[in-house]
Amino acid sequence: MIRVLIADDHPVVRRGVTELLAAAGDIEVIGAAVDGAEAVALAATHRPDVVLMDISMPNVDGIEATRTVVAAWPEAKVVALTSFDDRDRIVAVLDAGAVGYLLKDAEPEELLRGVRAAARGESPLDPKAARVVLSARPQPHAAEGSLTAREREVLGLVAGGLANKAIARRMGISEKTVKAHLTSVFARIGVTDRTQAALWARDHGIGS
Repeated sequence: MIRVLIADDHPVVRRGVTELLAAAGDIEVIGAAVDGAEAVALAATHRPDVVLMDISMPNVDGIEATRTVVAAWPEAKVVALTSFDDRDRIVAVLDAGAVGYLLKDAEPEELLRGVRAAARGESPLDPKAARVVLSARPQPHAAEGSLTAREREVLGLVAGGLANKAIARRMGISEKTVKAHLTSVFARIGVTDRTQAALWARDHGIGS
């Protein structure tokens, strides 16, 4: 069972997302916070697997709450649940430690897939907003051609949301080798984490 905490200051959103997730047989909603401060407190008490975090909330916003939750409970996978026009804040919440982001106008099945992907250690990234978010980051100067064929394959699978273990199984290599490829990829394209790498890959047509 995937244990999920919802943080959103809008009652209608909290209620709707809670009902959607509760109807799924493999997801349990363990709490619903009205702001970032309550999200941090509930995360500390209930230790959720996934936190669906609104970015713009009163008192403590989702960015600061994400930073606090990830620092105190690294096993919790925070997924930002936000609006398409929150570009700068989306970038900030990813930098704070969120593993991905979903849009509030996503189809119900997209939201369910995103929660399950995050629980598996993957990075659910809404493809409609990926290019917009990438444009807010400093653009790396690496050429796509500097990647080896193997590195491109690994990067494409990262962009597809696969975790290292799944990539290793798909490619028939060890998880340690996958990590080595990713270290090289990050250096070549000028990024520092999987989320940035996935956005870069999608912007360059790799794995999309």
